[in-house]
Amino acid sequence: MRWWDIDPVLELEKDLFPEDTWSRGMFWSELAHSRGAEATRRYLVAEDETDGTPRIVGYAGLASSGDQADVQTIAVARGHQGTGLGARLLAELLRAATAFECHEVLLECRVDNVRAQKLYERFGFEPIGFRRGYYQPGNVDALVMRLTTESHSGPAAGAPSARETESND
Repeated sequence: MRWWDIDPVLELEKDLFPEDTWSRGMFWSELAHSRGAEATRRYLVAEDETDGTPRIVGYAGLASSGDQADVQTIAVARGHQGTGLGARLLAELLRAATAFECHEVLLECRVDNVRAQKLYERFGFEPIGFRRGYYQPGNVDALVMRLTTESHSGPAAGAPSARETESND
């Protein structure tokens, strides 16, 4: 993701997360930490060029600190959900976690988002707790999930292959 992607990402963000949309400033701040030798973030976009014009249909972000990473966001346009795009975005974030030498990846997921939970479980994430009232408005709890690795090969080592993600998402 680059600065010129922020406006189309914001459009998608508002459509998918109307009650807790990130601001332009939040994306700028995250991107400011995604470049250079001291980078601690990885943000990416997925584009569809079916009609000949590139259009952002998904995006994802990861923050790292020490040997731990946190999935900040994953979003897939409504018309592209169920196509495997979410799995491909997650796989890329896990590769980034490996590059950052993180041996643990955490994320929060709405307790009522069963589809996302199943995706994360396919990648080896396990529930470890709840954050009560995390999503506002609505006071919806978040399920906290964690992926760890015993080896030094990083979290992506347990990710399903591209063929598996294509058929299962």
